[in-house]
Amino acid sequence: MRCFRPRSSKAVDEVDKTKAVVENHQASQSRQVSRDVRADVSRLMRPDDANIVGNVHGGIILKMIEEAGCIVGTRHCNTQNGMSCTPLQDRCLAALVRVEKTEFLCPVFIGEVAHVTADITYTSKHSLEVQVKVMAENILTGAKKLANKAALWYVPCSLKNVEKITEVPPIKYASEEKEEEGRKRYEAQKMERLETKARIEEVVPPPPSPEDAPKEQHTVGFSQSSLIHLVGPSDCTLHDYVHGGVTMKLMDEVAGIVAARHCNTNIVTASVDAINFHRKIKKGCVVTVTGRLTFVSNKSMEIEVLVDASSLVQEDKGKYRAVSAFFTFISLDKENKPLPVPPLKIDGEEEQRRFEEGKARYLQSKAKRLADKERQQ
Repeated sequence: MRCFRPRSSKAVDEVDKTKAVVENHQASQSRQVSRDVRADVSRLMRPDDANIVGNVHGGIILKMIEEAGCIVGTRHCNTQNGMSCTPLQDRCLAALVRVEKTEFLCPVFIGEVAHVTADITYTSKHSLEVQVKVMAENILTGAKKLANKAALWYVPCSLKNVEKITEVPPIKYASEEKEEEGRKRYEAQKMERLETKARIEEVVPPPPSPEDAPKEQHTVGFSQSSLIHLVGPSDCTLHDYVHGGVTMKLMDEVAGIVAARHCNTNIVTASVDAINFHRKIKKGCVVTVTGRLTFVSNKSMEIEVLVDASSLVQEDKGKYRAVSAFFTFISLDKENKPLPVPPLKIDGEEEQRRFEEGKARYLQSKAKRLADKERQQ
């Protein structure tokens, strides 16, 4: 018969201490993993972030969303098993390649603090999905509201060779179902990018000169607008290529001008359909951002925005299509309530085709919103 002696109090204390050290180490590892797949960015909204009535520009929010996504993506891709890469390993920078449909749920105002939280929700071998939420906080009352939701896709580009896409460390999923859902989103966005490439080379005519501009309001030509921007060092990443957030801000500005010209009222960004980054834009390039109305419903406007780039010094390189997207704007009164939007006057088969395609996107988006609302109830 074996006999067991009771442990002394000193032995018990030693066991408890060892157990506590192990638990603290495990908690530390858990926190490390959490930090690797999440990033938080906060900033006070200033007067230069907003329009004349105090609504923060959608482009400012989009830029913050992209910055948070780039931080968490770059941080994750430069770690292996929760540890930083060694100097011998190929370090990389997460480059934005696509933004899924982004909802602007409520406006953000001057004086509020925008809190942006970015989480990695799926990884493939060479890409990662980042889902982002933006909370707007009134620091006088403490009230918070969900302002934006977005999903972005990044690929890690080597710092030694920007054309080289490095491998993405896998993440741990809460369940197999979550992993499968992420895989389906990955395959869907991959198919949509391939379909979009078929129409990215369409040439957009420049806006007419003031003397030749259409005199009739509410036509596509009347509100079409362009912005020309020279890419400088402050616009670029460590690779000397433009930040995705900088490009999105320019696109939002042009779309806002188109919407304002059509309505002649206060306008705000309501949502952004998938933004596809087809080709990189290098420092020193001249970008031309063009926006035109494609579809108008009773209370919203869809605006197609296309970004073309060309080298300022290498003229033989020619102009190429870099980014494309659809922005949706709404018209607001002085109390920030939606106003009816003037109908769009269509001229020609091409404008009619774009209008019908925009209508299909509008109805599809509306059906999805209703379905999501029913699931939440």
